[in-house]
Amino acid sequence: MDTLTLIIIIVVAIAVILGIIASGYVKAPPDKAFIISGWKREPKILIGRAGIKFPFLERKDTLVLKQISIDIKTNGYVPTLDFIGVDIDAVAKVRVKTDPEGIKIAMKNFLNMDEKLIVSALTDSLQGNMREIIGTVKLKELNTDRKKFGDEVQEKAQKDMNALGIEIISCNIQKIEDEKGLIIALGQDNMSQIQKDASIAKAQADKDVAIAEAEAKRLANEAQVAAETEIAAKQNELRIKQAELKRESDIKQAEADAAYEIQQQEQRKTIEITTANANIAKQEREIELKRKDVEVTEQTLEAEIKKKAEAEKFARQQKAEAELFERQRKAEAEKFEKEKEAEAKKVQAEADLFAKAQEAEGIRKVGEAEAAAIEAKGIAEAEALEKKAEAMKKYGQAAMVEMIVKALPEMATAIAKPLENIDKVTIIDGGNGSNGVNNMGSYVPGVLAQTIEAVKEVTGLDIVDIMKANTYDAKVTRNINVTGLEREQAEAVVAAEAVKETKTKK
Repeated sequence: MDTLTLIIIIVVAIAVILGIIASGYVKAPPDKAFIISGWKREPKILIGRAGIKFPFLERKDTLVLKQISIDIKTNGYVPTLDFIGVDIDAVAKVRVKTDPEGIKIAMKNFLNMDEKLIVSALTDSLQGNMREIIGTVKLKELNTDRKKFGDEVQEKAQKDMNALGIEIISCNIQKIEDEKGLIIALGQDNMSQIQKDASIAKAQADKDVAIAEAEAKRLANEAQVAAETEIAAKQNELRIKQAELKRESDIKQAEADAAYEIQQQEQRKTIEITTANANIAKQEREIELKRKDVEVTEQTLEAEIKKKAEAEKFARQQKAEAELFERQRKAEAEKFEKEKEAEAKKVQAEADLFAKAQEAEGIRKVGEAEAAAIEAKGIAEAEALEKKAEAMKKYGQAAMVEMIVKALPEMATAIAKPLENIDKVTIIDGGNGSNGVNNMGSYVPGVLAQTIEAVKEVTGLDIVDIMKANTYDAKVTRNINVTGLEREQAEAVVAAEAVKETKTKK
């Protein structure tokens, strides 16, 4: 029991410790510092990481670390080094130092202060430093080099900020105004000087342009004269050269014409000689060709006559041999056909004899099979009729009713059969208040009812009463009762009776 109590106490103690640790879990964001103090002499600083704060024994304080913008204004005209009052707006970007020494100083000054309180605490110091720097700078320097002024303000103010644990990131001048509008006047003076310099520069440029244009025109004129002179000289040389070339061309043309005429005469003479020689050669060639034609014709006739005689002789020999061979083949074929015909007749006779024997045997077997089938059928029909007769005899009226009820659908079908042959029906109202369509539809039931009535008159059986025998009215009011076998039993009895009757007749 003591051990269990000890275990429970230990578990409870562990749970309490874990609960205390869980409740004291803190995690600082990157733009804030959590200061955990009270348990140790040196406080624990958490920046962007987690830690444990023991409840009741330690406390947590917050220090803002993010960048803060501070508006610095002179709030009035402050005299410069040249005694000109200026009003300046600037913006300083500051933040708490995160090095161990700087953060300890900042903890003493800005712990648990929000952004607005920090801005309020630093504005006065920054404005004072900016006022001091304005008194050491002339207006023109202040206006032309604002970055230098901002750097000087940042450098001087940083000494005071170090004592507070603050770092100045930047200091930018937004606006500068003077009390008498001298900045605008300086701008106008500069503008006039710039305009004057521009006018002088323009006049000088115009003069240079005019001089350059005149020089260019002179040079252009000289160049044009020189060019035209050169062109005239070149044209004169060209005409002289053309005349010389034309004279040489005419001489060459005359020489060429004379040479052409001489060459033409030579060619004509050559052509005539060549033509005469060609005619003589042609005549000689024609004579030679005619002689060759005569020889070829003689040889051709001789060869044709000889070949024709040899061909006729060979044809007669071949014809005689073919006729002899044909007669021999024909005799052999007739002999072979007669032999085959005799063999075929013999085979046909044997086949006819076998077929007739098979046919007789088949007829005999078919007759025996038909006789056996007729006998079996007669015996079966006789036995069925005998059983049917015995059943009808035994059960009398019930069997007859069963047969008649079975025949009723066939009777209705037979009655309706003639209606199938009717192609078109025209129904005319008889005028007695009945509907022709209803009369047409009641045809089959009416004829069937008349048939049932005829059965009642002939056999004495009222089928309607028998069919209603199982109703409440028939059994209670009219006391109708029909006993007998089922349908299959009744048919069996009738069939047995018919078979018996058939045997008696035999």
